[in-house]
Amino acid sequence: MIRFEGVSKKFANGTNAVTDLDLEVRAGELCVLVGPSGGGKTTVLRMVNRLVEPTGGRVLVDGRDVASLDRVELRRRTGYVIQQPGLFPHLRVADNVAAVPRLLGWDKARTKRRVAELLELVGLDPATYAARYPHELSGGQAQRVGVARALAGDPPVLLMDEPFGAVDPIARDRLQQEFLRLQAQLHKTIMLVTHDVDEAVTMGDRIAVLSQGGILQQHGAPADVLGAPATPFVADFIGADRGLRRLAVTPVEAGDLYRPPVVSPRTSLAQAEAAVVAEGTHWAVVVDDAGHLLGWVEPVAALQRTGRTDGASADAGTTVGRFMRPLEARVSVGAPLKVAFAAMLQHDAAWVAVLENDTYVGVLTPDALHAALRRSVGGAPVPA
Repeated sequence: MIRFEGVSKKFANGTNAVTDLDLEVRAGELCVLVGPSGGGKTTVLRMVNRLVEPTGGRVLVDGRDVASLDRVELRRRTGYVIQQPGLFPHLRVADNVAAVPRLLGWDKARTKRRVAELLELVGLDPATYAARYPHELSGGQAQRVGVARALAGDPPVLLMDEPFGAVDPIARDRLQQEFLRLQAQLHKTIMLVTHDVDEAVTMGDRIAVLSQGGILQQHGAPADVLGAPATPFVADFIGADRGLRRLAVTPVEAGDLYRPPVVSPRTSLAQAEAAVVAEGTHWAVVVDDAGHLLGWVEPVAALQRTGRTDGASADAGTTVGRFMRPLEARVSVGAPLKVAFAAMLQHDAAWVAVLENDTYVGVLTPDALHAALRRSVGGAPVPA
């Protein structure tokens, strides 16, 4: 746990970088600091490992005032990742990652195992990358090495200052998802600074919004910050499109789903037509006996293609399996609404199939997506 108790930082010129900050980052939590330039985000971060000393208040890590700890020892046991990974250019990747374990006095065998483990963990094959020099890496690869180096000593606390800001958008999205996968395994206590609200919403368990002078305006879950800004400053900083940003933090839930008729590929078109007419729709979802999604079908349109407009007169062999269409737009229960919406757009689909453990459970329609977004703000109108 990291705790700031009445922490202030005033520079020699009298400028307040941080003002009376009370903030708690729970153990195993990823807390994102956002705010304008000059909002004190990096200063707050650097006070945790004593790269900056506060002029008032206390910073505690696991209940211990960092002012009472040896600076060097504190920094060796606190992971630190910055925008430019700052790898030692004359050392190979393996030696860069091994730097902290060696300072901690680990033996060679333990250090070698840790390096290989971490490179695998960040998605870099040790056989391919361990012997490379930093100039032989892409920006995204170098950032991965920087993360591995920060984790090498197995620190309980990880500080990250704009860690993905120097890579291209595609690599940044990939790195964010990879890092969230890592965090799900490692459960480190993390403070991350970013200027990107979308990154904060994607990455954070909680978000701390700081205004000029390092004044805490709001601290809460991303959905709460987006749905109920505590101050006009937060509402303005998050932006007028915060309703859209809520798509990224609102999950698809089973209760959001529409459940059209479900048929088997062996069902006759006549039976399928009766099912959709009874439901007041014109299409049905096709699943196998195990509940796995196969596609969808419009029975009436299929009957017309066979030259039969009367479902009752269709041949017994005229089955759904011959006329079903693939349904490629699909997501899992719990996926963000943003992912479902993107799938709709990508596949030009009117609905998205929703699965749970590969089993079909329902579909998300545009109306259901909107209702889910309203549900996420307690039934209130979705913010503009």
